[in-house]
Amino acid sequence: MGEPLRIGMVGAGTISGAYLETLARLRNVALTAVTDLDPGRAASVAARVPGAVAVGSVAELVARNDVDAVLNLTVPAAHAEVALAALAAGKHVYGEKPFTTTREEADALLAAASGGGGGGLRLGCAPDTVLGTGVQTARKAVDDGLIGVPVAATAFMTTAGHERWHPAPEFYYRPGGGPLLDMGPYYLSALVHLLGPVTEVTGAASRPRAEREIGGGPRAGERFGVEVDTHVSGVLRHAGGALTTLLMSFDVHAARLPRIEVHGTGGSLSVPDPNHFEGPVEFHGPEGGWEPLPVSAGYPGAGRGTGLADLATALAEGRPHRASAEVARHVLDVMLTLLDAAREGRALPVASGCERPEPVALA
Repeated sequence: MGEPLRIGMVGAGTISGAYLETLARLRNVALTAVTDLDPGRAASVAARVPGAVAVGSVAELVARNDVDAVLNLTVPAAHAEVALAALAAGKHVYGEKPFTTTREEADALLAAASGGGGGGLRLGCAPDTVLGTGVQTARKAVDDGLIGVPVAATAFMTTAGHERWHPAPEFYYRPGGGPLLDMGPYYLSALVHLLGPVTEVTGAASRPRAEREIGGGPRAGERFGVEVDTHVSGVLRHAGGALTTLLMSFDVHAARLPRIEVHGTGGSLSVPDPNHFEGPVEFHGPEGGWEPLPVSAGYPGAGRGTGLADLATALAEGRPHRASAEVARHVLDVMLTLLDAAREGRALPVASGCERPEPVALA
């Protein structure tokens, strides 16, 4: 194995802890620098990672010679700005979802990556949960024809809202947030892996509450305004003809809905929570009951940052990386088109497309 890809991390907030846990056990990436709007948080992270240093700004971080790629863990509204700065400095970029908050920003990032670094720069985006053994085992079952021809799928994410647990939840309820842009990337990325790209959507959305209240922490009881729809439902038509029924909500206190199911002419699959890397995959044929399938594909023991490690390996091997900007751009387009369809009250075509990423063979 060659030298690890040297990573500069922008953003040391809540999600960074999960990445740091994974990066610590990956051999092909190494955290060398970190910056955050709160210098104390950056210093705290750097103190925990041997060889890492805290720097004062994004500009300083992307200019460093010991940073090959930038891990962008900022809030959604800052994703494009940080990624463009990194690409302009000749750095590869892997970012948290959503890819950006607008199609125009997404296209600008793809253009900057394709023209950068001489032969182009790598641009990747979460979620990488689709690379774990859960979704990948389900995908192998679909690809192997276990359920016959895919006909339909369901995808449900319901919660009463992130303000119940997050100490600073406002960004979930501002442009770039909401249940669809926050959690939809997990479900839609999984559906693209399972069934391919989406060609048409129709939907409806609502915003039942104008304000939310922080449930815990030092700001418990504070109220803030809601600027986005918090309950979104839709129907998606995939390129292969399958129809997905989708529900994403911050307004449901309890439900007994499956996360993802895929139904075909020869049977049905129960797919685990796409917000996690692992979980049971179950098959139900024309007769009998639900039966668990053995783990047959995916990165075992994966965690947040596995997509960055896959990018590093792909860069060394000269192959496409799986948690790609192209998939993320398509998923963003699907979500924005669904919100457009909800506002207009009609079905709309999805202008973009993407290739299904290569499956992950079981290591």
